[in-house]
Amino acid sequence: MVLPAEEGRLITSSVRVLVATAVPVERDAVARAFPGPVRETVRPSVTVHEVTGGPDLLAAGVGPALAAASTAGALTAAALDGRPYGLVVSAGIAGGFPPHAPLGSLVVADEITAADLGAETADGFLPVTDLGFGTVTHRPPAALVPAAAAAAGALTGTVLTVSTVTGTAARAAELRGRHPRALAEAMEGFGVAEAAAAHGVPVLEVRAVSNPVGPRDRAAWRIGDALDALTEGFGKLAPVLESWKQHDRHDQ
Repeated sequence: MVLPAEEGRLITSSVRVLVATAVPVERDAVARAFPGPVRETVRPSVTVHEVTGGPDLLAAGVGPALAAASTAGALTAAALDGRPYGLVVSAGIAGGFPPHAPLGSLVVADEITAADLGAETADGFLPVTDLGFGTVTHRPPAALVPAAAAAAGALTGTVLTVSTVTGTAARAAELRGRHPRALAEAMEGFGVAEAAAAHGVPVLEVRAVSNPVGPRDRAAWRIGDALDALTEGFGKLAPVLESWKQHDRHDQ
């Protein structure tokens, strides 16, 4: 079904997709996967880049708090415009847990988990859910994850959200011990997922591995390669995102 054109854009009944990255260089890497022109739309709290024939893109900021606030702003603005989003994708580069997620690989999260939201105790770390509050994990739609991973040639597993990036082998081992399915860590996915959940919108997280989780060794980082992998991955994801329909959301 095709609806009337709005401000020169052809609007279809397919679900609108918002891709939220941390920084503009990640946003631009995703944009390169889609050949259509980009229009910048400024809202009171956010600036969204609308790609003709592709998703809307948002550089939401670094860290879970700013990512959540920016994503919520974009979702609210779209809803008030009468053009709500039906899917939010947290995307960007990330650290990968070796050897499970090597440099340059893509990861699609089947769980988006806040790794350090909770309390330290004499007996170890307690997630905030054990304290009787909130949530620590969001799960993307079960049918969408394998479809996205297959299309992009990606690994599937847990992607951790941290407020402090891991910089030691001991910390990497601790996180992997608590989350044995963890493939990658980044800083925004859980915040984006919280904003999406507040609006009742499903979420997906896609990460390209730029460095190993563990001791900080900038010489070992491959940021350019990871950005290229992000572009290539979203190019392959385009048909999956295009086919994502509103009824799929209610079937999960």
